[in-house]
Amino acid sequence: MDNVIKFIILSVALTSLVNPQDKNEGNYKLVGGPCEGCEAIFEFGNRILSNVDTLPDFNIDGPRLKITGTIYKPDGKTPAKDVIVYIYHTNQDGIYETKGDETGWGKRHGYIRGWIKTDKDGKFTFYTLKPGTYPNRSEPAHIHITILEPNGKYYWLGSYHFEGDPLLTEKEINPELPRGGSSGLLSLQKEEDIWVGKRDIILGKNVPEYD
Repeated sequence: MDNVIKFIILSVALTSLVNPQDKNEGNYKLVGGPCEGCEAIFEFGNRILSNVDTLPDFNIDGPRLKITGTIYKPDGKTPAKDVIVYIYHTNQDGIYETKGDETGWGKRHGYIRGWIKTDKDGKFTFYTLKPGTYPNRSEPAHIHITILEPNGKYYWLGSYHFEGDPLLTEKEINPELPRGGSSGLLSLQKEEDIWVGKRDIILGKNVPEYD
């Protein structure tokens, strides 16, 4: 009997070491249609997330960015706290660069990625470098973004793009129904040695099958 009790105690202890996102995986729901790689939003592991993150490329040469925003609940007015934002993008050569030790979706998305959690005012900020365009110039430079709400819904939003990019099309400039209520097209303003852009987001806005 003692051995059985010890086994139960050990099992409970091991279970407590599992990442929180793994333990409650059944509570999560992908909405808004198929999304290749959206599961990467769960790959922050045991790190404690804050409303500010600096991506790993920020201290190398390149045009520095500071991107901010406020996330609102579906009413478009109430700040949404504890929303996780996942972003990733290419390096200056337009490549999703890896270091060789990546796991999960990091093998595809590369090492230039990060996770942020909004504060009580719904605000978030991340620092990074402006990404390069793909070598074949098939798309304008962009930063991918995925959202995970506290209620378990997760989905992709339209990427961040940059005004003045010659590869922009009407789809990026004036999307018909932008997810999150904004196109993600940033008008960057120079503040000392950093370019600053802002994009606010409304949870579920124009996201199919959200309700």
